[in-house]
Amino acid sequence: METTLRYAQQNPPVFISQQVTNARRFYLNLNPDNRRDIAVVCGGWEECSSDYIVDRPTFPYFSVEFVASGRGDLTLGDRHHLLTPGVVFAYGPGVSHVMRSSSTERLRKYFVDLTGEGAGEYLAEFGIAPGTVLTVGLTSEMRQAFDGMIHAALTFDRFAERAARLQLDSLLIWIARGARVGAGSSQRAAAVYDRCRQHIAANFHTLRTVEEAAAACHIDVTYMTRLFRRYQDETPYRYLQRLQIQWAAERLQTSGCLVKTVAAELNIDPFQFSRAFKRVYGLPPSAFIESR
Repeated sequence: METTLRYAQQNPPVFISQQVTNARRFYLNLNPDNRRDIAVVCGGWEECSSDYIVDRPTFPYFSVEFVASGRGDLTLGDRHHLLTPGVVFAYGPGVSHVMRSSSTERLRKYFVDLTGEGAGEYLAEFGIAPGTVLTVGLTSEMRQAFDGMIHAALTFDRFAERAARLQLDSLLIWIARGARVGAGSSQRAAAVYDRCRQHIAANFHTLRTVEEAAAACHIDVTYMTRLFRRYQDETPYRYLQRLQIQWAAERLQTSGCLVKTVAAELNIDPFQFSRAFKRVYGLPPSAFIESR
């Protein structure tokens, strides 16, 4: 099979492994001396070869990696970890690391390298300080966040660095969210939560109660509520209501409909709709319409 390697420059930096069979990478400012702000240096996706190994006593940048598929092993500092799909880990200056890919289930992973004053503390805000290993859920969202960063950086225009930096925040937020789903969770519980969340997101405009959602997902509403409190810090009712009100705001903004019309489309009592709207947006729908 022909190998395709995409680089933002012909010669990749010496710290980039060549033990890959396919890759999609980008390189921005590789020498950001005296940079105070957090900046993305490089990143991408790699399909590792069967003999892939990285052995470094330190690293010049802070790095976050995400295992998309395959298996391997990691020694981070003095601790050993298995690399499986959904594992996220970080390292940086002074953190030794050894990574190997399985020869039969080769690693496919994303990575991003960053620098800047306070970069370690910045990563720690999202629970992924250098030396940390997490198992995260929401892996499809993680892939999308990394792919979004790669796409933003590979535009090669004057906004590429800024766009990649903005995507970094989004990526780290998904890591923090996904860690709640992945850490200490049974795969079944995380899968049930994700199934319920997706069902509500797809059907919020016709759902009248969370009991209907629970019944459609074949679980007890009390259990569904417990899952949402655990993984999303809110009840499924609040999640459903928030989706409905966000949709209603767009409808009021673009269609010229009356409040009672939009409330009826959601099968919500107009008085209850107005209270919910104010709770979400801080002003009643009548004031929102006036601003329109």
